[in-house]
Amino acid sequence: MRAEYSAGREVPAQGSVFAYGAAAGLLADRLFGDPRRGHPVAAFGRAAGAVERVLWRDHRGWGALHAVVCAGGTAGAAALVARGVRGRDAASVALTAAVTWTVLGGTSLGREARAVGGALAAGDVEVARERLPRLCGRDPEALDEGQIARAVVESVAENTSDAVVGALVWGALAGVPGLVAFRAVNTLDAMVGHRSPRLLRFGWASARLDDMAGWPGARLTAVLAAVAGGAPARALEAVRRDAGRHPSPNAGPVEAAFAGALGVRLGGTLAYGGRVEHRPVLNGGGRPVEVADIERAVRLSRRVGVLALGVCVGGRLLAGHLLGRRGR
Repeated sequence: MRAEYSAGREVPAQGSVFAYGAAAGLLADRLFGDPRRGHPVAAFGRAAGAVERVLWRDHRGWGALHAVVCAGGTAGAAALVARGVRGRDAASVALTAAVTWTVLGGTSLGREARAVGGALAAGDVEVARERLPRLCGRDPEALDEGQIARAVVESVAENTSDAVVGALVWGALAGVPGLVAFRAVNTLDAMVGHRSPRLLRFGWASARLDDMAGWPGARLTAVLAAVAGGAPARALEAVRRDAGRHPSPNAGPVEAAFAGALGVRLGGTLAYGGRVEHRPVLNGGGRPVEVADIERAVRLSRRVGVLALGVCVGGRLLAGHLLGRRGR
């Protein structure tokens, strides 16, 4: 691979950088999971929390400023670093690989889901309840075995988009800055994008920005889950029929596709921090979720991640090739 600087040939070289770097980053995530110490996402979270303490007002404008400072500043810094290694192929690939590994969370997602599933399989519902908050924000105390299993499958589905596919999509679109920006936006939504009285207005901008950033990855995740799940017609029908009824514009298609692909029924009543929500049922013709479905969901998530890498790399290389032909 050799970097080219003529107007028509720089893009193909950058496509190759993303292809090698993203593949290496996904492999690192599969082998090692998240970095155990000094995780950059945790450092970003601490910094964003400090900015929030300074900027917080019960006002959408101040929340928008918080999002711009945190996500925009982080993406800008990533762009400067990427620009600093441009033209040095090995350094560019290494940077892309390191950032991809940092922002992906598929392996850790699978480990946490399997830990809850293992506790349920062993009959230890209390341990499963203790571990569930590592996957999602639901109140686990009132959940029985089947409800916990359903919560895990739904979390695996949603986070396949948030922690894997969405990041790869934005990496293909915008390289290292895209990877970093997507993870920053997603983290801000997790921190302040809640409907609590304190964050209802302040977190509005972060929540809407996350909806927009997650839109393409969620749709790609739904399609790939249908393809990889073994029942594409059923999965796509569940998306068509049920996704729009979900309160989240991005979780709806993903959870509906997983429900159809796995042949299970998702959605229904759940509780977040003492607040009860009655969500629509997804794939209502499916059976209730069982403990064994957690492992099936994790395996489907892993297949979707590999397919997403192929689609994103292929799309980036094709775009570079077409732009290169126009430049000649």
